[in-house]
Amino acid sequence: MVHKLVHLFDRLEDRIRGTLSHYPITYALVSGVGIVLFWRGVWHTADIFPFMTGPVSLLISLVILLSTGLFVSFFVGENIIVAGIRREKKFVEKVESTIETEKEELDDIRRTIKSMDADVKELKELIKKTGKTKVAGTKEAKNIVHNSDKNNG
Repeated sequence: MVHKLVHLFDRLEDRIRGTLSHYPITYALVSGVGIVLFWRGVWHTADIFPFMTGPVSLLISLVILLSTGLFVSFFVGENIIVAGIRREKKFVEKVESTIETEKEELDDIRRTIKSMDADVKELKELIKKTGKTKVAGTKEAKNIVHNSDKNNG
């Protein structure tokens, strides 16, 4: 019974997450409300117990977070720790260098497309001059280009 219930909520979560991922602002609002209500419930539940003073709550939370390995992971983040150990650049610096690299790659692609566009135009002109609409093979294509070069040169 429990397995079926877990499976049902797993499928429901996948479906909802899939739908909401197309609407990031709505997703953020729904998630924010859910998180706030969760912590409100935790807060009010803790208020039921008279011994749950501020220092006691802090101590209990530290024990839970440290023992589960979530304290550093949540407050600092694993990526920051790994990057520090590897002496990598900060995330912002990585993003800037990635954007610059992508810009250079896009410029190369644009140049290649322009070159290919010029080649296509040249081939269309060759087809008009020779009257051939189909080229049987590579040798014939080379002959057309070779003959065109002779005629143009």
